[in-house]
Amino acid sequence: MATPPFINELLAKADVTIGGNRPQDITVHDERLFNRVIRYGTLGLGEAYMDGWWDSNALDAFIYKVFMARLDKAFRVNFASILTIAKAVVFNQQSYSRAFKVGEVHYDLGNNLYETMLDPLMVYSCGYWKDATTLAEAQEAKLDLVCRKLGLKHGDRVLDIGCGWGGFAKYAAERHGVSVVGITISKEQAALAQERCKGLSIEIRVQDYRVLNEKFDHIVSIGMFEHVGIKNYREYFTVARRCLKEDGLFLLHTIGYARSLGNTDPWIEKYIFPGGVLPSIAQIGKAIEESFLVEDVHNFGADYDTTLMAWFRNFDVAWPRLRAKYGDRFYRMWKYYLLSCAGTARARNMQLWQFVLSPHGVANGYRSVR
Repeated sequence: MATPPFINELLAKADVTIGGNRPQDITVHDERLFNRVIRYGTLGLGEAYMDGWWDSNALDAFIYKVFMARLDKAFRVNFASILTIAKAVVFNQQSYSRAFKVGEVHYDLGNNLYETMLDPLMVYSCGYWKDATTLAEAQEAKLDLVCRKLGLKHGDRVLDIGCGWGGFAKYAAERHGVSVVGITISKEQAALAQERCKGLSIEIRVQDYRVLNEKFDHIVSIGMFEHVGIKNYREYFTVARRCLKEDGLFLLHTIGYARSLGNTDPWIEKYIFPGGVLPSIAQIGKAIEESFLVEDVHNFGADYDTTLMAWFRNFDVAWPRLRAKYGDRFYRMWKYYLLSCAGTARARNMQLWQFVLSPHGVANGYRSVR
């Protein structure tokens, strides 16, 4: 079966060639790929990659070229995308009863996987590469940035919504003398976080954010809001507001889209982050208007490209030690996840925002920290 002419025309718009030797060029091993992509869009493209139907010389470069040429729009309306949108509209994918699913599917995959992929503090969110040259430096710089934006001081009590493996909690407790309550929906994360934070004034809980009802000097949420879901945004900020003291600050660190969508990519939703959805500035603004005043917004989304590429290099190097547990199809899935997201960030389709929020406005104004 020959390549359909319109496929070649689309790829030409992205400067991609089938069988070429440039980074963005692809090799097709099974020509059923074309019908699969036509029918299922990005879900079909990702699943076909997992099945070994195609390869790219540099997957991140291919995805970057696709998004820069806006080829994703050519296959946006298909069976998979319609089903994903319908699920997002009809169901609350992030309801309390579903809240722990992403923890079980993604974050409980195995601490050994994340220990090999991430930096020594195990921070699973975008690093801050302004003056950094390594992943460890970028993640420490990001945590330092968060602490400075909040103005942490000795004795503060801080809530970390979505604490992961305790990277922020450990850093803030050791460097600034604060006490931290961290919550996560992953049992695996909680177990390792408790071990890594032993001896510090840190409490790690397996808990949904909606049950919180206690006061903190400051609140931080790094890379968790992507799991909240548009139907729950207002409740999320209501909970944060009731837990924050009147003179406190709330730092929200989240990936986002430039446009308001309400659903996520079908492949990412199925294989990586079930129920996940990226917010827009407009959606966040609408949700916070009855709870918080925006003091500062900082976009360093381009740094996610560098972070994801560093994660992939670590994962790739460690793969021989992980292979027996996870299997080769997992390797292609995880590679597709990390490198396709890197290409998306490089094309600036994916943003990274840090919001600093206050209940009533900081007296005499908030001074932005960079």
